[in-house]
Amino acid sequence: MSEKITINFTVNGEKEQREAVVGHTLLRFIRNELHLTGVKEGCGIGECGACVVLLDGKPVNSCLVLAVELDGRELVTIEGLSKNGELDRVQQAFIDHAAFQCGYCTPGMILSARALLDRKPNPTDADIDEALSGNLCRCGAYQEIRGAIKASSGK
Repeated sequence: MSEKITINFTVNGEKEQREAVVGHTLLRFIRNELHLTGVKEGCGIGECGACVVLLDGKPVNSCLVLAVELDGRELVTIEGLSKNGELDRVQQAFIDHAAFQCGYCTPGMILSARALLDRKPNPTDADIDEALSGNLCRCGAYQEIRGAIKASSGK
Protein backbone atom coordinates (compact mmCIF):
# COMPACT_ATOMS: atom_id res chain seq x y z
CA MET A 1 0.00 0.00 0.00
CA SER A 2 1.30 3.47 -0.89
CA GLU A 3 2.05 5.89 1.91
CA LYS A 4 -0.22 8.94 2.02
CA ILE A 5 0.09 12.20 3.87
CA THR A 6 -2.45 14.96 4.45
CA ILE A 7 -1.68 18.23 2.71
CA ASN A 8 -3.32 21.65 3.05
CA PHE A 9 -3.23 24.04 0.11
CA THR A 10 -5.19 26.55 -1.93
CA VAL A 11 -6.27 25.66 -5.46
CA ASN A 12 -7.78 28.31 -7.69
CA GLY A 13 -8.65 30.40 -4.63
CA GLU A 14 -10.25 27.59 -2.61
CA LYS A 15 -8.69 26.13 0.53
CA GLU A 16 -8.34 22.34 0.37
CA GLN A 17 -7.19 19.49 2.55
CA ARG A 18 -6.48 16.20 0.80
CA GLU A 19 -4.46 13.06 1.11
CA ALA A 20 -1.58 12.79 -1.34
CA VAL A 21 0.35 9.66 -2.20
CA VAL A 22 4.04 10.10 -1.46
CA GLY A 23 5.89 9.82 -4.76
CA HIS A 24 3.01 10.87 -7.03
CA THR A 25 3.54 13.92 -9.19
CA LEU A 26 1.56 17.12 -8.87
CA LEU A 27 0.32 16.53 -12.42
CA ARG A 28 -1.18 13.19 -11.45
CA PHE A 29 -2.67 14.68 -8.26
CA ILE A 30 -4.28 17.60 -10.12
CA ARG A 31 -5.84 15.39 -12.78
CA ASN A 32 -6.80 12.34 -10.71
CA GLU A 33 -7.56 13.78 -7.26
CA LEU A 34 -8.67 17.34 -8.00
CA HIS A 35 -10.27 16.36 -11.34
CA LEU A 36 -8.89 19.44 -13.07
CA THR A 37 -8.05 18.22 -16.54
CA GLY A 38 -6.88 21.43 -18.20
CA VAL A 39 -3.32 20.50 -17.29
CA LYS A 40 -1.93 18.04 -19.83
CA GLU A 41 0.87 15.52 -19.80
CA GLY A 42 3.02 15.86 -22.86
CA CYS A 43 6.48 14.47 -22.30
CA GLY A 44 6.48 13.67 -18.58
CA ILE A 45 10.09 14.87 -18.22
CA GLY A 46 9.73 18.66 -18.03
CA GLU A 47 10.63 19.43 -21.63
CA CYS A 48 7.35 20.47 -23.29
CA GLY A 49 5.47 22.73 -20.85
CA ALA A 50 2.04 21.18 -21.47
CA CYS A 51 1.73 20.57 -17.72
CA VAL A 52 2.64 24.08 -16.54
CA VAL A 53 0.67 25.38 -13.55
CA LEU A 54 1.33 28.32 -11.25
CA LEU A 55 2.69 27.40 -7.83
CA ASP A 56 2.87 30.43 -5.55
CA GLY A 57 2.59 32.55 -8.71
CA LYS A 58 5.50 30.94 -10.52
CA PRO A 59 5.19 28.63 -13.53
CA VAL A 60 6.29 25.06 -12.82
CA ASN A 61 6.18 21.82 -14.76
CA SER A 62 3.76 19.80 -12.65
CA CYS A 63 5.27 16.55 -13.98
CA LEU A 64 8.48 17.41 -12.09
CA VAL A 65 6.93 18.43 -8.75
CA LEU A 66 5.72 15.96 -6.16
CA ALA A 67 2.14 16.33 -4.97
CA VAL A 68 3.28 16.49 -1.35
CA GLU A 69 5.23 19.67 -2.19
CA LEU A 70 1.85 21.40 -2.58
CA ASP A 71 1.43 21.47 1.20
CA GLY A 72 1.02 25.06 2.44
CA ARG A 73 1.14 26.53 -1.05
CA GLU A 74 -1.11 28.17 -3.61
CA LEU A 75 -1.88 26.43 -6.90
CA VAL A 76 -3.50 28.02 -9.95
CA THR A 77 -4.53 25.91 -12.93
CA ILE A 78 -6.00 27.07 -16.22
CA GLU A 79 -9.45 26.54 -14.72
CA GLY A 80 -8.68 29.14 -12.05
CA LEU A 81 -7.85 32.05 -14.35
CA SER A 82 -11.41 32.98 -15.27
CA LYS A 83 -13.34 35.00 -12.69
CA ASN A 84 -17.10 35.48 -12.42
CA GLY A 85 -17.65 33.81 -15.78
CA GLU A 86 -15.17 36.12 -17.53
CA LEU A 87 -12.04 34.81 -19.18
CA ASP A 88 -8.69 36.21 -18.07
CA ARG A 89 -7.41 38.77 -20.57
CA VAL A 90 -4.66 36.37 -21.67
CA GLN A 91 -7.21 33.62 -22.34
CA GLN A 92 -9.34 36.05 -24.35
CA ALA A 93 -6.32 37.30 -26.30
CA PHE A 94 -5.41 33.71 -27.26
CA ILE A 95 -8.90 33.33 -28.70
CA ASP A 96 -8.89 36.73 -30.42
CA HIS A 97 -5.49 36.09 -32.02
CA ALA A 98 -6.06 32.41 -32.90
CA ALA A 99 -3.00 31.61 -30.79
CA PHE A 100 -3.60 27.89 -30.83
CA GLN A 101 -4.32 25.12 -33.27
CA CYS A 102 -4.70 21.76 -31.59
CA GLY A 103 -4.82 23.43 -28.15
CA TYR A 104 -2.76 20.84 -26.30
CA CYS A 105 -0.05 23.32 -25.30
CA THR A 106 -2.46 26.21 -24.73
CA PRO A 107 -3.09 25.90 -20.96
CA GLY A 108 0.64 25.79 -20.22
CA MET A 109 1.33 28.65 -22.64
CA ILE A 110 -1.38 30.80 -21.09
CA LEU A 111 -0.18 30.17 -17.54
CA SER A 112 3.43 30.92 -18.50
CA ALA A 113 2.23 34.13 -20.19
CA ARG A 114 0.10 35.08 -17.17
CA ALA A 115 3.13 34.67 -14.86
CA LEU A 116 5.24 36.81 -17.22
CA LEU A 117 2.65 39.60 -17.37
CA ASP A 118 2.23 39.54 -13.59
CA ARG A 119 5.91 40.32 -13.12
CA LYS A 120 6.51 42.35 -16.30
CA PRO A 121 3.34 44.05 -17.62
CA ASN A 122 4.99 45.29 -20.85
CA PRO A 123 7.30 42.50 -22.00
CA THR A 124 9.62 42.72 -24.97
CA ASP A 125 9.84 39.98 -27.60
CA ALA A 126 12.95 38.72 -25.80
CA ASP A 127 11.04 38.61 -22.49
CA ILE A 128 8.25 36.62 -24.14
CA ASP A 129 10.71 34.23 -25.77
CA GLU A 130 12.45 33.64 -22.44
CA ALA A 131 9.17 33.15 -20.54
CA LEU A 132 7.96 30.61 -23.10
CA SER A 133 11.30 28.86 -23.57
CA GLY A 134 10.00 25.84 -21.64
CA ASN A 135 6.78 25.59 -23.66
CA LEU A 136 6.61 23.80 -26.99
CA CYS A 137 3.87 24.29 -29.57
CA ARG A 138 3.99 21.38 -31.96
CA CYS A 139 1.65 23.20 -34.34
CA GLY A 140 4.02 26.19 -34.62
CA ALA A 141 1.64 28.99 -33.55
CA TYR A 142 4.44 31.00 -31.96
CA GLN A 143 3.78 34.27 -33.83
CA GLU A 144 0.11 34.19 -32.89
CA ILE A 145 1.04 33.36 -29.29
CA ARG A 146 3.44 36.31 -29.12
CA GLY A 147 0.74 38.55 -30.64
CA ALA A 148 -1.78 37.41 -28.04
CA ILE A 149 0.63 38.10 -25.19
CA LYS A 150 1.47 41.55 -26.55
CA ALA A 151 -2.23 42.32 -26.98
CA SER A 152 -2.95 41.39 -23.37
CA SER A 153 0.03 43.29 -21.94
CA GLY A 154 0.11 46.72 -20.35
CA LYS A 155 -3.44 46.58 -19.06
